[in-house]
Amino acid sequence: METWEVIRTKRAVRDYDDRPLPERVLHRILNAGRLAGSARNAQPWRFIVVREASQRQRLSRCGRFARHLAHAPCVIVICTDVQHRRWAAFDAGRAAQNMVLAAWDQGVGSCVTALHDEASAREVLRIPDTFDIQVAIAFGYPSPAGEGPIHRFIRERVLRVTGRRPLHELVYYEVWGQTSHHEG
Repeated sequence: METWEVIRTKRAVRDYDDRPLPERVLHRILNAGRLAGSARNAQPWRFIVVREASQRQRLSRCGRFARHLAHAPCVIVICTDVQHRRWAAFDAGRAAQNMVLAAWDQGVGSCVTALHDEASAREVLRIPDTFDIQVAIAFGYPSPAGEGPIHRFIRERVLRVTGRRPLHELVYYEVWGQTSHHEG
């Protein structure tokens, strides 16, 4: 796909089929994260790839909205070095966005989620105290059956409003609240 098409069509996918990700696809996703920009080129991230079903199941209990992690063929958890906390969350977000867009370009769906029970997630993944947990991302080929129960729940109960806000509601020019650009 072209870059704009990948960005325009990317949506969260929470229901996956059983196909594992080929190594070349996983490698591309991981490299996309690695190649993200970071403040002062600190590259504060580490990526934990979780493919074992029992690990994914345990991890899915570490977040309030993480049930889908158990059913994804692959989960990547992004952690960042505590020495770079000032910009680490932003940098992790850049890496995560690169990963989900690279995945979608390969036909792989994804969904980013928080691990609210950080202590349990640390235990499951054996993450040292010198790293913060930023996000977990589920990756997998979208279910051929279409929208599954997790996606329906999210759509019906969480995302009652569909679509995106129009650009004119989000953009100001020169100062806060000025909705038109006046060339002078």
